[in-house]
Amino acid sequence: MTPEAKVKKKIIAVLKEHGAYYFYPVTGGFGRSGVPDIIVCHRGRFIGIECKAGKNKPTPLQEKNLQDIEVAGGIAMVVNEDNIADVKKCLEG
Repeated sequence: MTPEAKVKKKIIAVLKEHGAYYFYPVTGGFGRSGVPDIIVCHRGRFIGIECKAGKNKPTPLQEKNLQDIEVAGGIAMVVNEDNIADVKKCLEG
């Protein structure tokens, strides 16, 4: 399992614990590039989560999509091993 896959697995456990709806969007072919790794709906809030491992950062296209989510009134997060607890805080806040 890749380091990023480990981050995703931990995030999914938090989402399940809180009863959040989530999915992994398809990005190739008919999908849209730069979309966050996990799309979440919880208590009427739209959340886009970009998963990264270590010190990896979002690409410019990913950053643009995260900004677009925030402009539209959603919540955009970049999550790695160090801030997985932020997902829990977001869902509880």
